[in-house]
Amino acid sequence: MGSEQRLKVLRALVRAGAPGLTVGQIQERTGIAPSTLAHHLRFLAAGGLVVQERAGRATVNRASFDALRNLAQFILAECCVDQQERAANDG
Repeated sequence: MGSEQRLKVLRALVRAGAPGLTVGQIQERTGIAPSTLAHHLRFLAAGGLVVQERAGRATVNRASFDALRNLAQFILAECCVDQQERAANDG
């Protein structure tokens, strides 16, 4: 998720929910060029944050909500730990 464009793609997929979006739909919503979009989708899929499924001639992309939930929990588990440790050491 290390770029603004990848965050745009991920946000579009999260907003779309379980049905997901085709590459064309993501492009319409984000304005990202097709070749660049393909690169970002590959990166997000490799990281497990996006699931891609072939549907006829199209590829449907979905946010991996379980992976995103786990990532959010991991990040939030560290919330304010430094403050809590500092308060424990000061007290």
